[in-house]
Amino acid sequence: MPANSTGSGIEVGDAGLGPTSHSFMSQRLRLHYVDWGNPDAPPLVLVHGGRDHCRNWDWVAQDLRRDYHIIAPDLRGHGDSAWSTSGDYSLTAMVYDLAQLIHQQSLAPVRILAHSLGGNIALRYAGVYPEMVSKLVAIEGLGPSPAMEAARSGRSIAERITSWIDDERALAGRTPRRYASIDEALGRMQGENKHLTPQQARYLTVHGVSQNEDGSYSWKFDNYVRSFAPVDLTPDERHELWSRIVCPTLLVYGAESWASDPEKDGRINHFTNARAITFERAGHWVHHDRLDAFLTEVRAFL
Repeated sequence: MPANSTGSGIEVGDAGLGPTSHSFMSQRLRLHYVDWGNPDAPPLVLVHGGRDHCRNWDWVAQDLRRDYHIIAPDLRGHGDSAWSTSGDYSLTAMVYDLAQLIHQQSLAPVRILAHSLGGNIALRYAGVYPEMVSKLVAIEGLGPSPAMEAARSGRSIAERITSWIDDERALAGRTPRRYASIDEALGRMQGENKHLTPQQARYLTVHGVSQNEDGSYSWKFDNYVRSFAPVDLTPDERHELWSRIVCPTLLVYGAESWASDPEKDGRINHFTNARAITFERAGHWVHHDRLDAFLTEVRAFL
C-alpha cells in the first residue's frame, strides 16, 4: 500500500500529510475541527450535515487545499466534538458555534461550503453577518420545503412542544446502536446512499464510528441530534435572513434527492445574489455522488 494512502480510496495529502486536529470552545463545549494547512491562502470553512462528520469533506478538501486554507469543524454532538449536556442542538446554538469558530480563528471575510444542516446554519450566519462571508455554497441547505412548512403550520404550538417532549423522552432511553464490526456499520452507511462507491462508504464509516469498550462500534453522533426544536425561526424570518445575504451564493441540489428545488418552489426569490444548480445522477450528497463535476462548478464559483 502506498505510504500516502488510507486504504479507503483517498490520498491523505501532500507528502502523506493529512489535516491536523484542533479544538475551540463554544458555550463551554470543546468542539473539534481539522485544519488542512496552507494558512496564507484565503480561508474556506466546510460545514457538514446532520449525523455526519468533518472528514466527509476529505475528497473536496484534498482538491481545494492547494488554493485555500481549509478548516472543517465537527458540529456539536457530531464527530469528535463534545456532546451538549443539555441536549441543545438547536440551529441557533449551532449558528453561535460557527460564529465562534470564525471569530476565534479570525477567518472573516470567509468563504463557506456547507451541506444540508450545515447549509442551513451557514445561510443563517451569512444573513446575520453579511459582511463576514465573501462566497457561500449551500448543498441542499434551505431546510423544510414550502410543502413541509405548510404541514407544520397546521399543528399548534402546544402540539409541537408535546411532540418534542415525547421525542426527547424516547431518545433519553435510547442507547447508541452497537455494531459487531466496521463491516456491519458499513452496511448501514451503504444503505443511506446508493451512489457511494465501496471505498467511499468504508472511508466515511471508519471516520464516523468509535470503538466501544466491549469491542463493538457505534456512530459518533449523539442520539439527541435526531430531535428538532419545537420553536424555530418562522418562514418569514428565514426569508428575511436570506434576503440580507449580500455575497454571491450558489444553491446546489441533486436531481434524485428528496429535497425541494429552490428554483421550482420559489425560495430562490428571497435571495438577492443567488443562483441554483442541479446535478443529474445525484442525491442528497452531491459532493460525494458527482465529485468531479461538483468540484468543477465550485472551483469556478469560488
